[in-house]
Amino acid sequence: MKPLLATLTLLVLLMAGCQPTQNSGAAPPKSHIENKGSDTMVNLALAWAETYQASHSEVEIAVTGGGSGTGLAALINNTVDIANASRAIKPEEIAEAEAQGLNPIEFIVARDAIAVVVHPDNPVRELTFQQLSDIYSGKINNWKEVGGEDRPVVRLSREINSGTHVYFLETVIRQGDSENKTFFSSDTLLLPSSEGIISEVRLNPNAIGYDGLGYVPDDLKIIAVSKEPGGPFVLPSVKTVLDDTYPIARDLYMYTPGEPTGAVRNYLDWILSAEAQAIVAEQGFVPITPTESSP
Repeated sequence: MKPLLATLTLLVLLMAGCQPTQNSGAAPPKSHIENKGSDTMVNLALAWAETYQASHSEVEIAVTGGGSGTGLAALINNTVDIANASRAIKPEEIAEAEAQGLNPIEFIVARDAIAVVVHPDNPVRELTFQQLSDIYSGKINNWKEVGGEDRPVVRLSREINSGTHVYFLETVIRQGDSENKTFFSSDTLLLPSSEGIISEVRLNPNAIGYDGLGYVPDDLKIIAVSKEPGGPFVLPSVKTVLDDTYPIARDLYMYTPGEPTGAVRNYLDWILSAEAQAIVAEQGFVPITPTESSP
């Protein structure tokens, strides 16, 4: 019996030694970054994610749009790692986040100009802030009132969840006056995407719209804008954004629900690098310098 027992014991040990170790040779789990928000920024965010993942196989980045409001709402609900926004977070949104135990951290990641666009057949070339405010609020309803042809004005805007909509309302229609309650005319067509604005202007010679400069194609006319009635009238460009002469320019943001660490921190550090800022320029936006970004 002893030799048999010894043989059985040896077989058991050998079989145990042959069992594969759990996860042996398996790749380590990937870090997943959920990134949501601004439709203005979505193409830029996708380009960043694609480039970063090409050299960081250990990271997966999921990018979706939906608007700045959607991204910031997800941040407040703590369901995203990074929220993209084409406007600054509002004090009430910060308060909501803090009520959830979160501490939103802001990163300025690029700059943008909002271009006012019309059909190329429209003879109007210049508009002041006041004229734009009067057009979009419904005080001006015919192009002949601003030097154009006798045609009705068709107003196009991004939908209300868009950070671009909010910025244009506060900066242009209300002209930076926090006490001003002017709003978009009720017949303004609200479109869900930057591409929608471009498509509609391209098809409609009576339309006027606004969009991030990176979305505006060469076949549309860009209006020169002046903040004051007497000018100067300035066209949007990288140069006029950097020298602060174009009056409808803004920062683009990424927000995290707290101080970022690990994969998220590394990704944000890369976004502020020269390599990532070169992609900003390729996408038609304005790169920033490290001193312009948040910590």
